[in-house]
Amino acid sequence: MKNTKKLVLAALFAALACAATMAIRIPTPGTGGYIHPGDAVVILAGIFLGPVYGGAAAGIGSAMSDLLGGYFLYVPITFLIKGAVGFLAGKAFALVKSRGKAALIGVAIGGTADILLVVCGYGLCEILMYGLPAALGSMLPNFIQGTGGLVLALALYPVLSAVPDFAYMANGTSRRH
Repeated sequence: MKNTKKLVLAALFAALACAATMAIRIPTPGTGGYIHPGDAVVILAGIFLGPVYGGAAAGIGSAMSDLLGGYFLYVPITFLIKGAVGFLAGKAFALVKSRGKAALIGVAIGGTADILLVVCGYGLCEILMYGLPAALGSMLPNFIQGTGGLVLALALYPVLSAVPDFAYMANGTSRRH
């Protein structure tokens, strides 16, 4: 039963990552891309679902938004980068919690991983696809997007962790029914 619930929640996080990425799009001049709040869901997927399920949900949901949004070339790149963000956010959160540190420190580390992977991951891919000048042009918007994801994840974590099932997943401390 526990694995079924986790699988359903992973599907929910994937759908939320896709919807959050597609719902609010702030175009970035000169890059053809956009800034969106989906990174917050990617970070929180790793935190609440753990590295494996969170990474899968983050990668699948974000790649689906590229597929549905017509960014076909980016589907595999996004799957790998956002999947890695979800995985690392989950690993970092678990490590921080195991050392008795505040949960928000784990969220902040996961958000920092998002910023680094999004800026560097997409930057590297865009250097290969479009050349250095175009890649450099996308780095500031990617940094803004990652920073926004970090801020939103920090704001949403306390709200979601107040929900008993989410608190149980993140901390193992909620009463089970």
